[in-house]
Amino acid sequence: MAPTAPDEHDSAALTVVGEVWSPACAAIRTFLSRNEIACRWVRPTDPAGRELLTAHGFDAADTPVLIGPDGRALRPADEEQLARWAGLHTTPSSGGYDLLIVGGGPAGMAAAVYGASEGLHTVLLERWAIGGQAGLSSRIENYLGFPDGISGAQLTDRARRQAGKFGAELVISLAADALTADADGVTAHCGTTTVTARSAIIATGATFRTLDAPGITEFAGRGVYYFSALTEAPLCSGADVYIVGGANSAGQAAVYFASCARRVFLLVRAESLAARMSTYLIEQIESIPEIHVRTGTEVAAAAGGTHLERLTLRDRRTGAAEEVAATWLFAFIGADPATGWLAPGFARDDNGYLLTGPDIVAAPLAAARWPLPRPPLHLETTVPGVFAAGDVRAYNGRRVAAAVGEGSMAVMLVHQYLGD
Repeated sequence: MAPTAPDEHDSAALTVVGEVWSPACAAIRTFLSRNEIACRWVRPTDPAGRELLTAHGFDAADTPVLIGPDGRALRPADEEQLARWAGLHTTPSSGGYDLLIVGGGPAGMAAAVYGASEGLHTVLLERWAIGGQAGLSSRIENYLGFPDGISGAQLTDRARRQAGKFGAELVISLAADALTADADGVTAHCGTTTVTARSAIIATGATFRTLDAPGITEFAGRGVYYFSALTEAPLCSGADVYIVGGANSAGQAAVYFASCARRVFLLVRAESLAARMSTYLIEQIESIPEIHVRTGTEVAAAAGGTHLERLTLRDRRTGAAEEVAATWLFAFIGADPATGWLAPGFARDDNGYLLTGPDIVAAPLAAARWPLPRPPLHLETTVPGVFAAGDVRAYNGRRVAAAVGEGSMAVMLVHQYLGD
């Protein structure tokens, strides 16, 4: 398999030297791609790879290795080191922020744009990359104003540039471990770094769920991938691709892969796609002969050597098992709210999503935690001055447009809170 990347012929691009089936290499490619950093990828066994490694004092055992167009080389230890080396903004430049946003998905980016454009000194902290899970979407076709659709990467890039235009500070690879509040404001604790502000919006979204079947964990990054269609698609040209999931993200990935893969098998546990997928997407899938939908089907096991080679599929109706040859498996099976880093003072529903505004008042246990005489504002959590928007919040619409709307609405409520 020849190494490929959308910009592999760009001589000015950063070079990643690594194996096809290296989980560390896959993680680096995903991080760089999501952060709009041009890169080309070569294998350590290729002549160009061997030459680069030798010139910088490395060998194949040291990979993955990154080599910049200026000759600098790095064996990245973590995302923060990689982000600094690649020139991303990784440290807040000042204190005294009016608004702290945790999470850079659609809700967080909308809050950054509206907050900064309306005069709030705004900082946004994002652990991985601007765009969140929406940034990984191959095509979003039901977002208002884009009748021909737009990729998650394109939407993310526009949001990033728009936030920067208004002066929002976007900090990458800084993960918040805790969020505390007192009379002076809100503080995000990020390892040895703290970031303070007069108010905060939690927009950490949700973390993807992983498949639970024998052998699956062993092949993560070596044939089994989660929410990474855009990054790995160039490697799948002419191959069979298996996709697990029945919601829009899985459907969008199936349509995207159909343009390069030999066949795409969409594995759905439910009896039809109608339960969780938009009608327009179902109709699209039905019109593409390369996509084969298998309902009532689940992955029962995975097997292989250095990488994924076989899947066992189970018919949920009959229990019958079937083994198929498979090298590429992509899972889009939903997500859980990213709220584990928050203290118990933030009330959640039974599934871990943050309760806000009227939902606090309606839940006796949550209402008992509300400390002020006034009722909580609409998107305010049980910690006054801290709001929630997007997929992290209970009863959210689970759509990009809903998250963007909540992010902008949260800024309006922040203004109200600060004004009081």
